[in-house]
Amino acid sequence: MKSGEIVGVLVGLLPVIAFLAALVSLDSYKLVKLPLVAGTVGVGALAAGASYASNGAVLSHLAIDWSTFSRYVAPLIEEVLKGLIVLALIRTGRIAFLVDAAIFGFAAGTGFSVLENIYYSLSGIAQQAGIGTWIIRGFGTAIMHGGATAIFGVASLSFLERAGVPKLLAPAPGLVLAYCLHSLYNQALLPPIYQTFLVLALVPALLAFVFWRGEKSLAQWLGTGFDNDAQLLELLNSGEFSGSPLGQYLTTLRAKFDGPVVADMLCYVRLHTELALRAKGVLMLRESGFAPPSDESVTEKFAELRYLQGTLGATGRMALRPVLHLSRKDLRQIYIL
Repeated sequence: MKSGEIVGVLVGLLPVIAFLAALVSLDSYKLVKLPLVAGTVGVGALAAGASYASNGAVLSHLAIDWSTFSRYVAPLIEEVLKGLIVLALIRTGRIAFLVDAAIFGFAAGTGFSVLENIYYSLSGIAQQAGIGTWIIRGFGTAIMHGGATAIFGVASLSFLERAGVPKLLAPAPGLVLAYCLHSLYNQALLPPIYQTFLVLALVPALLAFVFWRGEKSLAQWLGTGFDNDAQLLELLNSGEFSGSPLGQYLTTLRAKFDGPVVADMLCYVRLHTELALRAKGVLMLRESGFAPPSDESVTEKFAELRYLQGTLGATGRMALRPVLHLSRKDLRQIYIL
């Protein structure tokens, strides 16, 4: 390719990557790990390849032209494939906070758009398109892909945390929002340059609100959770635990579990609470700009925790859920630690 064509392709690739890097750097609590973000970008690229094959297969079975297909059908296929990446990260505990969902969602969309633009450049469009086309693809289409999947992630996580919402239906509102954004963009209702400006105005503003709301919610959860964990640990270390509601609950478990198992349950609750306090302290230090000090005892505590998980079994751990209140955020903090 000529130098002008190379510049055009770079304009199509770099804006969305720079935007993703900015999102990661704006994460005050450093919730995400760069290798996992990079891996999500890679899987997003695989989703782009899968969507290319899927679009071709579906189009061959529909009696519609490509223009109609690209406006109404392709956006649904592509958003489903990108959304599955986010749902997998939520399911495996890598996403529990709104900021997580926004970053990883945008990362999946970044990988998708990067491979899409690379494909276009290799297919000959780089020789035909001017710099204006690449500006629209880089600042418009690519940011739209990332923003749509970020919206899906944030909405899906929000509905998953709502009581009374069936888990199977929780991703539906986010998918509808992402599909509508993608489909409207493909309608080309406005001149391409105006659509690009609109995307550049809406997506950063929306993600800025998500970051503000997410970090505010996280700060509130940290404050309340830290106090609750500290009170529980103080109660465990006092001589009054047996007379407390939690102590009485563990006493009732003696009718279902052997004495040594109940003793392991008490050790598990104490150990889990200590680690939860440590994790919240790490997040608070990160938010204040400090690097948390290393603590070799954490490794030992995790080893003991894994041992206790094995001795208690799934039934024993399930019996402790009313004591530990294991939410998605609680599990995520342990993963961060």
